[in-house]
Amino acid sequence: MKRTLGILAAALVTGAIFAALVYAVLAVAHVAEPAGKTVSGLTSRRLWATASAGLALAGIVLGGLALARPSSRLGIESGRFGAVAALAAGLIAGVNGGLNVAVATGGPGTGNGVVGGAAAFVLGLIAVALGGRALVRTRRTVLQPGRAA
Repeated sequence: MKRTLGILAAALVTGAIFAALVYAVLAVAHVAEPAGKTVSGLTSRRLWATASAGLALAGIVLGGLALARPSSRLGIESGRFGAVAALAAGLIAGVNGGLNVAVATGGPGTGNGVVGGAAAFVLGLIAVALGGRALVRTRRTVLQPGRAA
């Protein structure tokens, strides 16, 4: 029971931090104010933001797998593939999310995909951090003790 409550509390704190970071990105870009008239449905910019957020989420999964099991899960013995893939996915998603927020002319509800773009930006940064950490770990394991690089 204590473990379940701990996991639930960690999930709530993580969700709150993620929401605060997304709002911070929207506030910095000056697009945090909701629209007076909302647009419903899928627009091209919402699709762009959703695809970027999905790519960032894939980068987070790849980075997590590369950190957890560097050689067995991703099929490459050195483990560098997962780390580099997470870095690339996070970088592409973060740049696309940032561009989506930068070119937006209105806030949430305008159909510009600013919430998805901000989420892609934040998730892309997380994926880059996980991929970088995994890449550093794979370099450390490739180098043998007592040898200079």
